[in-house]
Amino acid sequence: MITQERALEILKEAGVLLEGHFLLTSGRHSGKYLQCAKIFQYTRYSEELCKALAEKFKEAQVDVVIGPAIGAIQMAYEVSRWLGVKNIFAERENGKMTLRRGFTVERGQRVLVVEDVVTTGGSVKEVIDIVKESGGEVVGVGAIVDRSGGSIDFGTPFESVISMKVESYEAEECPLCKEGIPIVKPGSRNMNK
Repeated sequence: MITQERALEILKEAGVLLEGHFLLTSGRHSGKYLQCAKIFQYTRYSEELCKALAEKFKEAQVDVVIGPAIGAIQMAYEVSRWLGVKNIFAERENGKMTLRRGFTVERGQRVLVVEDVVTTGGSVKEVIDIVKESGGEVVGVGAIVDRSGGSIDFGTPFESVISMKVESYEAEECPLCKEGIPIVKPGSRNMNK
């Protein structure tokens, strides 16, 4: 079992925690950004964090692990490896999360949805919808980092390796914008603002 202190130590060692003025995937603004993709540069860190997350779901009888591309592709693989099950990913096509590349969720399959960082849970909710529409059963949601501090309800068990409340703001209410600090979009999607 990994401690919160060890998880935070890994995030710092891997250069994951950034400070400044950031546009999050959710559209909200924040003075802190967690670039969890950097974790996956180091197999020792990804292995330790994904094993800790997989342990939280070892009794859930998971059949398949799925994550939204691109951030959770490696994570879904690593969590599924620890659980000894299949892994797939969902990706955006014309702005909508979908299954492609021949990936399917079979009726009745027990599915674990994973994401590297959860702020509002928008991408996770889209993947949950795909699983349900396919007839799969979502047995849980797992994240390396829960930025909401535990405030998100996915309607299924939600576990994270580390939970922290990182302040974020609607664009109209952002104090960093009011200070005139330039905004950066460090993630993988294009900045539309």
